[in-house]
Amino acid sequence: MADTLRSLERDIRACTLCKDEMSRAPRPVLAVSSTARILVVGQAPGNLAMESGKPFSDPSGVRLRDWMGVDDDAFYDASKVAIVPMGFCFPGYDKNGSDIPPMKRCAEVWRARLLAQLPNIEVTLLVGGYAQKWHLGKRMGRNLTETVRQWQIYQSEGVFTLPHPSWRNTGWLKKHTWFETETLPALKSAISQALSV
Repeated sequence: MADTLRSLERDIRACTLCKDEMSRAPRPVLAVSSTARILVVGQAPGNLAMESGKPFSDPSGVRLRDWMGVDDDAFYDASKVAIVPMGFCFPGYDKNGSDIPPMKRCAEVWRARLLAQLPNIEVTLLVGGYAQKWHLGKRMGRNLTETVRQWQIYQSEGVFTLPHPSWRNTGWLKKHTWFETETLPALKSAISQALSV
């Protein structure tokens, strides 16, 4: 039987494939619509997002929306903005209190099938290294900084490579001022154009 977006979304929200590897019960978080023109690809929902069931409902989300130049209403309108993280559930914390990597099984089982059901995407935001590695593969730079720095290479495909908007990256943002002066204006322009259709 062929996938439909609604059947896939239903199956993903009911997914428990990684339950034995997680510290808490799975609660997949995503937002999708076949009419969405913008795709936000993050790492995995954070603790607050998993508890609320609302992606990027934390300070990282506030910063990301500022980068995009959109308010909450536009960002959370799934008919315009699809939010499809690399892992759909909060994976837990490591011994240092940082989020552990997203569960690989999510991308293996669901990702290609789900993206095939989003035919109208014009702008894709690859937020962080996990998203960039899956979507760009060998076309990535040597590291995240280089991949984000060469954003113009991917822009012709409607793709923007971004660091994670976490407060942990505030030092990175201060060190790499070109991100704010060069990348963000182009990103905001592309987002505005996609939302105006």
